[in-house]
Amino acid sequence: MNMKRISLYFFAILLMASCCKIRNRGAELSASAEYENYEPEFEPDPEIQDDRSFNTERYEEIVENDFKSAETDPISVFSVDVDNASYSNVRRFLSSNQMPAPGSVRIEEMINYFPYTYPQPSGEEPIAIHTELSRCDWNQDHELLKIGIKAKEVNVATMPSNNLVFLLDVSGSMYDENKLPLLVNSFKMLASQLRRNDYVSIVTYAGYDEVKLEPTACDSDGKEKIFKVLESLSASGSTRGFNALEKAYDLAQEHFISGGNNRILLATDGDFNVGPSSDAALVELVEEKAKSGIFITVLGYGMYNLNDSMMEKISNAGNGNYFYIDNMSEAKKALGTGLWGNLFVVAKDVKVLVDFNPNIVKSYRLIGYENRMLANEDFDNDKKDAGDMGSGHTVTAIYELVTASSKKQIQNTSTKSEYTKSTSTGDTENYLTVKFRYKNPQDTVSQLVEKKVNKSTFTEKPSSDFILASSVASFGMLLRGAKYAGDATYDSVLEHLKDIPSDPNGYVNELRTLVRKANDLDKKNGANKADDLNKEEEASAPQAVY
Repeated sequence: MNMKRISLYFFAILLMASCCKIRNRGAELSASAEYENYEPEFEPDPEIQDDRSFNTERYEEIVENDFKSAETDPISVFSVDVDNASYSNVRRFLSSNQMPAPGSVRIEEMINYFPYTYPQPSGEEPIAIHTELSRCDWNQDHELLKIGIKAKEVNVATMPSNNLVFLLDVSGSMYDENKLPLLVNSFKMLASQLRRNDYVSIVTYAGYDEVKLEPTACDSDGKEKIFKVLESLSASGSTRGFNALEKAYDLAQEHFISGGNNRILLATDGDFNVGPSSDAALVELVEEKAKSGIFITVLGYGMYNLNDSMMEKISNAGNGNYFYIDNMSEAKKALGTGLWGNLFVVAKDVKVLVDFNPNIVKSYRLIGYENRMLANEDFDNDKKDAGDMGSGHTVTAIYELVTASSKKQIQNTSTKSEYTKSTSTGDTENYLTVKFRYKNPQDTVSQLVEKKVNKSTFTEKPSSDFILASSVASFGMLLRGAKYAGDATYDSVLEHLKDIPSDPNGYVNELRTLVRKANDLDKKNGANKADDLNKEEEASAPQAVY
């Protein structure tokens, strides 16, 4: 009788645990669904807490750029980056009441999430460069240089045909509402905008890969077929992604459009857990395929097992873009209003070189772009791959400068070498020269454009674009805990943003909301750490002996 009673108690405990799991799963799905309905002014429910017990998200470590001496190391070279996955991922963290992982905060991607009002190229060049100098927000003794690059906008009707392969992850990890269901709606929206002369194929992968749709023209009948395949998808099984990626490239190659846009669109949470899955193997594959003119765009979905590190690497290596889609609003930005810019390249292998004049600039540092830095000799090497810019794209980069008149010594600046001596030109007017190289889409030889930046470029009343970009840079440094954040605070970021007008898409209002959210979380975490420290001190205090 006692054994029966014990068994009943044990069964009741198991039943209660199971019910708790079901309730937790329901809360998780409810939180996930909120991303799909995200609006710019959305304020997340503070009661929502994520279950992170199985969190396997992966991010690359970021080593912050140091100051460099303009006397001994005057050249800075980097590849442009039009990705903006970091910003929407940071938004997802903050909306879930978490501070973002430091490796998820790529400041250049946060800056480039926002549209800027750079004028269109006026001449024959497909891209134009714009510069602005003003005071540094977080260190009034320093100055900031903003470099803006604008690609020309091309009429959609004149763009060449698209040969697109949708490579879709339908493994079990894609089950959640903010993964496969959001993916399906995203790609239906994308397909609805394609033209009759565009072609779509669909490859899916889970425990095995399958061609769900052979190349299909995007007329009304073709779009109906595409929608039908997308709506039929369900999530289950493991993630055999590498073979599927090879199959997608083979399909794109079989139906290659000469002079067209041949591209894989990979949508996944990044969890390749069966077959070759190392970043190196994937990078090698997409680099090789990019040489044949087949590029890749990567779209990340969901949480808990997001492989951000892998997705960023293969998009960079495959001459593509990387977006993180956390809701339909973000899907509309990447695959709706920004679709044609993200599909159609007007300038490829775009590199920027900045040559600082040590007569005016003592030292400098590039903010962000840590994994986009190039060696000096790479600038003139046309075989060295770099970032691409699509129709209407803008790229913004910010340098923090210490002028030669400053008496301040910069920690970690380049050490002067007795073997390296700069030859001064005596130029005391030009701060620097900005050079950039690009190739026309079908060319293998690059074109060079350059512009000098002189003292007249400096202004005490910078543009709204300048204030927005520098405010986002401050925000990113605070989120990352950057060592060069100086006097920046979340309150100072909000103060600088208060005069920025709201934009039609609500991006600036959303930014203000996220800065306030980060400020609240930072204060809360600080208070919790202080409590923990007090408890540790109390526990370690010597006890009275009676």
